[in-house]
Amino acid sequence: MDQKPILVVISAPSGAGKSTICRKLLERNSKLKLSVSATTRPPRYNEVHGKHYYFISKEEFLEKIKNNEFLEYENVFGNYYGSLRSQVLQQLEQGFSVLFDIDVNGALRIKKNYPDAVLIFIKPPSPEELERRLRARKTEDEAVIRKRLERIPEEYRKAEKFDHIVINDDLDKAVEEVEQIIKMHQED
Repeated sequence: MDQKPILVVISAPSGAGKSTICRKLLERNSKLKLSVSATTRPPRYNEVHGKHYYFISKEEFLEKIKNNEFLEYENVFGNYYGSLRSQVLQQLEQGFSVLFDIDVNGALRIKKNYPDAVLIFIKPPSPEELERRLRARKTEDEAVIRKRLERIPEEYRKAEKFDHIVINDDLDKAVEEVEQIIKMHQED
């Protein structure tokens, strides 16, 4: 039986493991494609344009907003992020389910426009573990880490509007749980 293509949105506080879970889902499911977001932030040392993000100027991003080229977009910590409508619709038309690795606000915006989208919130086992993971990444300075930690209560409140919440205390278990959620919605 063919599985119907769906939109799957994974959100979490920074450091909860959403990008790692998304990467593992993509490795294990050839009918799942990542929605590559556009962003105005500079690339990190290991990020590749077109694979991890489309790195574009603020002017170009604002022009795309004006032309309604995003399914959703958000200004996060002074940088814009957005999901390109044309890319997502093309993947759906080709029979792929589309996986989004985005923040809670973008997730809720997608759900508003596409009520059948499946929203999955990844929670860390504890706030202390989340802070430990953020510091271990060594990708942000202290001010950015503080901003990310301050945002957690708001993200948890918004997570209550998601279809599913998965606790990432064991990575393999969390990936398996998300896979089962996706499969369940594809078979509806």
